[in-house]
Amino acid sequence: MGFFSKLFTWWDGATIGTMLFTARKGEHIGTDAQGNKYYRSKPKEGERERRWVIYNGNNDASRVPSEWHGWLHGAFDDVPESRLPPPKIWEVDYTPNATGTANAYRPQGALERGGKRASATGDYEAWSPEG
Repeated sequence: MGFFSKLFTWWDGATIGTMLFTARKGEHIGTDAQGNKYYRSKPKEGERERRWVIYNGNNDASRVPSEWHGWLHGAFDDVPESRLPPPKIWEVDYTPNATGTANAYRPQGALERGGKRASATGDYEAWSPEG
């Protein structure tokens, strides 16, 4: 990724302005399982603390796990890992929303899968207003 793409794009990572602000005023708080890094700034008198995330890859809010979402929005002050209960045996790992990507779910008959639907089985009877 070149200098100019970092200067003008925001959808594929942090821009130069965000990286400079992070370097000057940001304090690294933690990293989630996907590699997203979370920062906060020290508030000045009369200001509130700012919190932000630098995504590891595309900027997509659905890539932020729920525990870090709560921290970003000020629901609690300490690092989310210290607040989490131990994982249950039936819990699965967090996955971001795949809509619009190559990994999105495409049901049988979807245009992306060839558009071939299963033929009708005869168990459907069309409604008629006279009936």
